[in-house]
Amino acid sequence: NMRTHGHGQGYADLNFLIPELIGSVNIRKGPYFADEGDFSSVGAVHIGLIDTIQKTMALGTVGSFGYRRGLGITSAKIGDGNLLVAGEVNTYNGPWDNPDKLRKLNAVVRYTEGTAANGFSLTGMAYANRWNSTDQIPLRAITSGQVGLYGALDPTDGGRSDRFSLSGRWVQSDKDGSSKINFYAIKSSLDLYNNFTFFLNEPVNGVEYGDQFHQRDDRVLAGVNASHTFNTMVAGLPMQTEIGFQSRYDDIKVALSNTYQRQFWSSTRSDKVKEASVGVYVQNTVHWTEWMRTTLGYRGDFYNTNVNSLLRPANSGNANASIGSPKMSLVFGPFNKTEFFINAGEGFHSNDARGVTIKESPSDGSPVDASPFLVRTRGAEVGVRTRIVPGLDSSLSLFVLDSASEILFVGDAGDTEPSRPSRRYGFEWSNHYKPVSWLQIDGDLAMTHARFRGDNSAQAAAYAELAGYPEAQIGNAPGNYIPGAPNMIASAGIRLGEKTGWFGALRYRYFGPRPLTEDGAFRSPGTGLLNGQVGYRFDNGWRIQLDAYNLTDSKSDQISYAYGSLLKTDALYTQCRSGAPLPAAVCQTGVMDRVLHPVEPLAVRLTVAGQF
Repeated sequence: NMRTHGHGQGYADLNFLIPELIGSVNIRKGPYFADEGDFSSVGAVHIGLIDTIQKTMALGTVGSFGYRRGLGITSAKIGDGNLLVAGEVNTYNGPWDNPDKLRKLNAVVRYTEGTAANGFSLTGMAYANRWNSTDQIPLRAITSGQVGLYGALDPTDGGRSDRFSLSGRWVQSDKDGSSKINFYAIKSSLDLYNNFTFFLNEPVNGVEYGDQFHQRDDRVLAGVNASHTFNTMVAGLPMQTEIGFQSRYDDIKVALSNTYQRQFWSSTRSDKVKEASVGVYVQNTVHWTEWMRTTLGYRGDFYNTNVNSLLRPANSGNANASIGSPKMSLVFGPFNKTEFFINAGEGFHSNDARGVTIKESPSDGSPVDASPFLVRTRGAEVGVRTRIVPGLDSSLSLFVLDSASEILFVGDAGDTEPSRPSRRYGFEWSNHYKPVSWLQIDGDLAMTHARFRGDNSAQAAAYAELAGYPEAQIGNAPGNYIPGAPNMIASAGIRLGEKTGWFGALRYRYFGPRPLTEDGAFRSPGTGLLNGQVGYRFDNGWRIQLDAYNLTDSKSDQISYAYGSLLKTDALYTQCRSGAPLPAAVCQTGVMDRVLHPVEPLAVRLTVAGQF
């Protein structure tokens, strides 16, 4: 996760990952683990790569809308270890009226010795990507016929991204415990051009440039994590105690500017940020009986930042913050292949460093409230895991997650925005069933009640300012809905086939309707997508496979928001540009509307892969 990022706090981009190299995915949920820090309050994902392959592999894919992909992976014995080399090239236009013209390159070189319990690895990765983008557009532009469902209102939007990394891992284990050290160093950059509000901004010197803006992020970051686990017996009870240290340093150049057709015309913010963090933790697991164990943990984190605001020196400054996070877990079982668990803990997330030191609005110099550096979260869950049915892994948990009051840094505007405390509670039910070797069935369901807590007097005042202009006022009433938080997420899948011969799969994913404004006046439609796959694996290692995406050709939203914008066809646009005595807040808000990016239509892709 990239902190203090040009496109948003906690920005993450997984395009540098080659899926065929993934060897393991370890998912953790909730703020219950002492070795998880920033951005892990809801959960954390650890992805492990394979070390070697038996035979060299080559893969080629062609598909709808100009999709092309080539992949090669090979490995060889070098000394006492294995050298793995992989390369990927990908191009794609998409169904859009303005083609994406995506051009992506990936390369991985990885050397490993030993095993996951005793050994080391060194991995180098390189990634580069260039694309055009069709961003979200207001619903009214589609219904009026101004633009088609797959059209763009600003065809010059797009971006480019590069990432180069070197990482290493060393592990040593014996009966008394284990030691782990890993390090990473990353050089990354992102240039992103977006236009979300179109002509909401006032003309500059009488010229209507539109609202495209450029977000720039260029950084070098490095970190080291180390831990040791002691296996001991205390009073006859088996015990594991882990102590750990985690550090990270980001040297960041981040900027926000206004552009026209990707050409610069004015700056909003330009900052140099240095951000460092250190975390230490301890967690202790005691096996009290064969059917009960406890884990207690505590984590302490310290953050420091220096912000050098190049355009508005008043927003420069230094800041420090520290936070402690206790954790607890209690597990009963297994009883007849079933165990019950109770987890509770506190976590945190950091805020954008520019919002921590801000004093003046970048747009007009007015006073702005700063953000807290670190924001506390609290969570708890109770649940059960069982394998009582042969072949079925099933789990059910009830959870609650609270987030403290915070002020959010808005990367699109270089400003801050108040947000209230929130509470989410609900349940998660997961099932994976493999009755025979050639059949796998899984199904997951999560239901969540997500609401802000307390009143929003600022929103009530903003709503009152827009009285008499319903096109701007709708959706701006105070409320407690959390925009974008779905009440239901579900998925189900079936996979058939052995290691050789015919295979196939179907997978359905559903995201329930979500409020898009605090008052719930705008809501997104539910989105359900059905994907399918069929293929044949030959005895010699070759494979041919056909994938189909969005089999039902759904026209639902892939992305949904609700906010104000102005199009030149809006009556309010004419009023605001004519000099009519409208309240300033009305022209600054624009016409409220559901703003969407549609799911891609039915598409097929044919893959041929071979081993040599």
